[in-house]
Amino acid sequence: MQEKREYRMEELARLAGITVRTLRFYRERKLIPPPRREGRIAWYDDHHLARLRTIAALLDRGHTLSGIAELADAFDHGRDVGELLGLGEPTEEVPVRLTPEELAARFEGEVTPENLAAAMDLGYLGTDGDELVHISRRLLDVSSALVREGIPLAEVLTAGQRVREHAEALAELFADLILRHAPEESLLHLRPLARSVVEAELSLALDRRMRKQTAGDRGTG
Repeated sequence: MQEKREYRMEELARLAGITVRTLRFYRERKLIPPPRREGRIAWYDDHHLARLRTIAALLDRGHTLSGIAELADAFDHGRDVGELLGLGEPTEEVPVRLTPEELAARFEGEVTPENLAAAMDLGYLGTDGDELVHISRRLLDVSSALVREGIPLAEVLTAGQRVREHAEALAELFADLILRHAPEESLLHLRPLARSVVEAELSLALDRRMRKQTAGDRGTG
């Protein structure tokens, strides 16, 4: 098991690529959890370093400090992580709690600040104290399987964003169809039918795509 490292303020700031003044500002704004105190000495650890690197990546992607502070406050003070991740409504998805080390083990070498920020942008990932919370066990398992097959996590997340856009359109289509002919309560018990249609159509589309690929390979053989 990897030994937990701790840092004084100056070392943490240097590793995070920020000034001590900025680190103090982030601490005052509650963007990072309080350090462990030993007398007058404040000790920070790898969770603080990961948070600082994620803040930097989120800022690079256009997030504001106020928005990041709101998320950090919610995560660190026990507000409902499921609600923050969009799981407040009935769902078939099961969230997964992981330590940073467990997440790193699933995506060896791919858990960069940029990828963490992208996962947070998508709503796939949040933090709850020292733990990370993934919105869906199925999405987590599929993402890690694709990475094990050699597909970069950044590209998996980009594909996830595109799939999200199509899924939102499909959800609107089915919701509009059902609400034109049935009461709103029907949305919940009819959702398995909608999912079955999408799964069947995707399976058929993949069949067509593979036949097309096979025909193309024969044509060039």
